[in-house]
Amino acid sequence: MYHRPYRFAFYDTASPENYTLLHPDLVILCYDITTRTSLLNVQQVWRKDMMRNYCNQDKFIPVMLLGLKRELRVECDGVIYPQEGYRIAQEMRCEQYAECSAVTGEYVDEVMEDIARLAAQTTTEKGALSEPACSLM
Repeated sequence: MYHRPYRFAFYDTASPENYTLLHPDLVILCYDITTRTSLLNVQQVWRKDMMRNYCNQDKFIPVMLLGLKRELRVECDGVIYPQEGYRIAQEMRCEQYAECSAVTGEYVDEVMEDIARLAAQTTTEKGALSEPACSLM
């Protein structure tokens, strides 16, 4: 399964109007680890929207919860630590939890590998469920 080439298509959706145009094989729910409101929005808004628009009995769609801006983590009130993010991911029934920093590059390679592993779970012998590429939202 992992010894073959994969092609990924990433989409950043900022509004629900675009949801109906996508047919993702994997959903990545991202939040800012320095802003508790960001995590609450993922829990209360984005996860529910994703479930309503994409989850049905015919297709399994893995979900990753991804904490962003790891370089800004300092000990203060309101910051979300990995243990809490992981716990929230479990409560939301996400298949994976990770954090990274685009600014410093910390854990970016590992996150991309995790995304590839999760995406590989959605493939068949013929390829991705959404041809011609595995779509990530």
